[in-house]
Amino acid sequence: MSFTRDADEDRTAAVVPPINPAAPWRVVAVVVVGDTDLKVRFVDGVEGLVHMHDLIWSERPGVFAALRDPDVFRRAHLQLGAVTWPGEIDLAPDAMHDEIARNGSWSP
Repeated sequence: MSFTRDADEDRTAAVVPPINPAAPWRVVAVVVVGDTDLKVRFVDGVEGLVHMHDLIWSERPGVFAALRDPDVFRRAHLQLGAVTWPGEIDLAPDAMHDEIARNGSWSP
Protein backbone atom coordinates (compact mmCIF):
# COMPACT_ATOMS: atom_id res chain seq x y z
CA MET A 1 0.00 0.00 0.00
CA SER A 2 1.32 3.43 -0.85
CA PHE A 3 0.29 6.82 0.38
CA THR A 4 0.37 10.00 -1.63
CA ARG A 5 0.38 13.41 -0.10
CA ASP A 6 -0.12 16.86 -1.52
CA ALA A 7 2.73 18.77 0.11
CA ASP A 8 1.08 22.10 -0.69
CA GLU A 9 -2.05 21.31 1.29
CA ASP A 10 -1.93 21.49 5.10
CA ARG A 11 -4.44 19.01 6.46
CA THR A 12 -3.42 19.22 10.11
CA ALA A 13 -6.16 21.71 10.99
CA ALA A 14 -8.78 19.20 9.86
CA VAL A 15 -7.22 16.41 11.91
CA VAL A 16 -6.21 18.17 15.10
CA PRO A 17 -8.71 20.65 16.61
CA PRO A 18 -7.32 24.01 17.71
CA ILE A 19 -5.69 23.96 21.12
CA ASN A 20 -7.60 25.98 23.69
CA PRO A 21 -5.35 26.27 26.75
CA ALA A 22 -7.31 25.37 29.89
CA ALA A 23 -4.64 25.20 32.61
CA PRO A 24 -4.90 28.30 34.82
CA TRP A 25 -1.26 29.20 34.19
CA ARG A 26 -1.58 29.35 30.40
CA VAL A 27 -1.16 32.87 29.00
CA VAL A 28 -4.09 34.19 26.95
CA ALA A 29 -2.85 37.74 26.28
CA VAL A 30 0.51 39.48 26.08
CA VAL A 31 1.27 43.15 25.44
CA VAL A 32 4.79 44.53 25.05
CA VAL A 33 5.41 47.49 27.36
CA GLY A 34 8.57 49.40 26.50
CA ASP A 35 11.79 47.64 25.55
CA THR A 36 11.93 45.02 28.33
CA ASP A 37 8.52 44.59 29.99
CA LEU A 38 5.39 42.61 29.18
CA LYS A 39 1.85 42.72 30.49
CA VAL A 40 0.30 39.25 30.61
CA ARG A 41 -3.10 37.76 31.40
CA PHE A 42 -3.69 34.10 32.23
CA VAL A 43 -6.64 31.74 31.68
CA ASP A 44 -7.79 32.23 35.29
CA GLY A 45 -7.80 36.03 34.99
CA VAL A 46 -4.53 36.70 36.86
CA GLU A 47 -2.76 39.69 35.29
CA GLY A 48 0.58 41.31 35.89
CA LEU A 49 3.90 42.54 34.59
CA VAL A 50 6.96 40.60 33.51
CA HIS A 51 10.19 42.57 33.95
CA MET A 52 12.81 41.12 31.58
CA HIS A 53 15.51 43.80 31.89
CA ASP A 54 17.74 42.05 34.44
CA LEU A 55 17.70 38.77 32.52
CA ILE A 56 18.22 40.30 29.08
CA TRP A 57 21.08 42.51 30.23
CA SER A 58 22.72 40.04 32.64
CA GLU A 59 26.31 38.86 32.12
CA ARG A 60 25.03 35.46 30.98
CA PRO A 61 21.70 35.99 29.24
CA GLY A 62 22.00 32.92 27.01
CA VAL A 63 19.33 32.89 24.28
CA PHE A 64 17.67 35.92 25.87
CA ALA A 65 20.52 38.15 24.58
CA ALA A 66 18.61 38.28 21.29
CA LEU A 67 15.89 40.25 23.11
CA ARG A 68 18.27 43.17 23.64
CA ASP A 69 17.17 44.28 20.19
CA PRO A 70 13.88 46.17 20.74
CA ASP A 71 12.59 45.04 17.35
CA VAL A 72 13.03 41.41 18.36
CA PHE A 73 11.55 41.98 21.85
CA ARG A 74 8.44 43.56 20.30
CA ARG A 75 7.81 40.32 18.40
CA ALA A 76 6.58 38.61 21.57
CA HIS A 77 3.56 36.46 20.85
CA LEU A 78 1.67 33.50 22.28
CA GLN A 79 2.26 29.92 21.29
CA LEU A 80 0.38 27.15 23.07
CA GLY A 81 -0.22 29.38 26.09
CA ALA A 82 3.37 30.56 26.50
CA VAL A 83 5.06 33.87 25.68
CA THR A 84 7.38 33.18 22.77
CA TRP A 85 9.82 34.99 20.49
CA PRO A 86 11.48 34.01 17.22
CA GLY A 87 14.41 31.66 17.67
CA GLU A 88 12.54 29.28 19.98
CA ILE A 89 12.82 31.65 22.94
CA ASP A 90 10.03 31.30 25.50
CA LEU A 91 9.12 31.80 29.14
CA ALA A 92 7.84 29.17 31.59
CA PRO A 93 4.19 30.19 32.06
CA ASP A 94 3.67 28.20 35.27
CA ALA A 95 6.50 29.93 37.17
CA MET A 96 5.41 33.30 35.79
CA HIS A 97 1.80 32.70 36.89
CA ASP A 98 2.67 31.71 40.45
CA GLU A 99 4.85 34.76 41.08
CA ILE A 100 2.43 37.19 39.44
CA ALA A 101 -0.47 35.72 41.45
CA ARG A 102 1.53 36.38 44.66
CA ASN A 103 3.16 39.72 43.83
CA GLY A 104 1.62 41.19 40.67
CA SER A 105 4.89 40.96 38.76
CA TRP A 106 7.70 38.55 37.84
CA SER A 107 11.37 39.08 37.11
CA PRO A 108 12.96 35.93 35.69
